[in-house]
Amino acid sequence: MGKINAIITGVGGYVPDYILNNEELSRMVDTNDEWIMSRVGIKERHILSEEGLGTSYMARKAAKQLLKKTGVDPDSIDALIVTTSTADYQFPSTASIVLGKLGLKNAMAFDFWAACCGFLYTLDVASSMIQSGKYKKIIVIGADKMSSVVDYTDRQTCPLFGDGAAAVLLEATEEENIGVMDSYLRTDGKGLPFLHLKAGGSVSPASHFTVDHRLHFLYQEGRTVFRYAVTSMSDDCALIAERNNLNADNIRYVVPHQANIRIIEAVAKRLELSMDKVMLNIEHFGNTSAATIPLALWEYEDRLKKGDNLILTAFGAGFVHGALYYKWAYDGGK
Repeated sequence: MGKINAIITGVGGYVPDYILNNEELSRMVDTNDEWIMSRVGIKERHILSEEGLGTSYMARKAAKQLLKKTGVDPDSIDALIVTTSTADYQFPSTASIVLGKLGLKNAMAFDFWAACCGFLYTLDVASSMIQSGKYKKIIVIGADKMSSVVDYTDRQTCPLFGDGAAAVLLEATEEENIGVMDSYLRTDGKGLPFLHLKAGGSVSPASHFTVDHRLHFLYQEGRTVFRYAVTSMSDDCALIAERNNLNADNIRYVVPHQANIRIIEAVAKRLELSMDKVMLNIEHFGNTSAATIPLALWEYEDRLKKGDNLILTAFGAGFVHGALYYKWAYDGGK
């Protein structure tokens, strides 16, 4: 038996129908399209507005599309992993709910929490699971209902986030020089004061006080997070590129977390790449947290060719950050 590697063999995605654009947002808070576009590059975001629907609904929609596109036998799936910061419940796991709705009979399921780096980290972990030889097919889903933790009276944060989900099928292969090639993932632990959801966990359970003081909404110190994100994502991509001999000539796409267009431009500049070599969906999806990278793969799938070199990179609460080198495994346009 040759060396086992993990490859993506299909991508599915889902975003809700309701679109919250900058014009409508400007009627909710003191902001406008020019201000939002110049600072973060977001024109609109999709919002899951239906009562009683959570992250698992979007994750299931993305996974169902994935199963249909790939034609894979659901009974052959060994594991299903959902990475999210907006789980349906404290327990059970969102992944267990999705698995039940999909009717998978031979798979384990669990959630993976790494904030906006969730898909990047989970792809690396799931790849290692497959490389162990114990697992052959794993569904990895990045999904977040960020609207559930956004304060729509806060003009600094409410323009940033949207809802969505995307899923990839990860399979074992013995073909060489393809799939997950290298990764550099780190956590520095400095991020708690600058980006957090203060209430709802074991430190500060829900109470009249936490609700009255609006502590169940995302808090972010934008300038600090921006500075750390630019430095970390740029340095991580440069390191991955250097140790794998990647450059402007042989990189097909950088696939960055879609938090801020200025962060993305800084990463491209560090790698000396033109913006046509950067996957972008921030203008029409906003920051969907763990879903941004797989949603980008979903949208760009038909432009990808077997052997294309991709660098995936993200930064999130914690602070967690990293970059991953992936060599695409199939012609997406077929």
